[in-house]
Amino acid sequence: MSDEPPRAAGRTARTAAPALLATALLVTGCGGGHKGASAGASPAGGMEKLPEATTYTTLDDLPRDEAPSAKSDGTVVHPDDTVPVSAKPGAPAVAELPSTQLKGPTWVPVLESRPGWRRVLLPSRPNGVTGWIPDSGLKSARSSSTVKVDLGDRRLTLSRDGRQVGAWSVAVGAPKTPTPTGRTFLLASLAPEKPTFSPLVLPVGAHSATLDTFGGGPGTVAFHGWPTKSVFGKAVTHGCVRVPADALKQLAEVPLGTPVQITD
Repeated sequence: MSDEPPRAAGRTARTAAPALLATALLVTGCGGGHKGASAGASPAGGMEKLPEATTYTTLDDLPRDEAPSAKSDGTVVHPDDTVPVSAKPGAPAVAELPSTQLKGPTWVPVLESRPGWRRVLLPSRPNGVTGWIPDSGLKSARSSSTVKVDLGDRRLTLSRDGRQVGAWSVAVGAPKTPTPTGRTFLLASLAPEKPTFSPLVLPVGAHSATLDTFGGGPGTVAFHGWPTKSVFGKAVTHGCVRVPADALKQLAEVPLGTPVQITD
């Protein structure tokens, strides 16, 4: 097991395809929405193709996270290649987890381990969907960071090795478009070539509970900056978490796959 997975603002984010960077904000719930494919959908020709576990898909045949408030030990894994995803260890695969997400490496947190298998949190809908993947062909690491968002206090806290390193007042989802609660993780890092309101967008593995589609992407929740400081401390977003510049800079150093805990 290596010490840490790649950091959010590492080489992958800076070298992502220009087309992706130009539409980075369309991926998120702040400007994104795309009706994802559902598990079990059959393509033309009648042969069923397993859906990919990405932020664009809905996986209804897999179990949900039954302990969304539980703490993770920081173990994260990255598949070297696409791996099958099952509802139980040894059960038939109902999805596939690709080795990349949004032009970057896929790192997902481990919730449970059994001989030969890892239960991981997935980036698809519904929020909190999990699956079992074979332990072979995985790179394993540990993130020492933890990100917490308290929606009631509208406050973000970043800790490393159990020690708080920063806390900021943030803007969260409005009452009609709330930020979803529960356990999720840092999914990717996107740097728009022509940023309109944030130099960096950090999607997480959760989606808006009220917006199925918005502006052309899957409604993925994300951390991002905002040019107007007056929004911080308010519930005004489409579900994303708007953060001050210093918080965004700190979050950019957080490794992919790092657990994110969002509470009421």
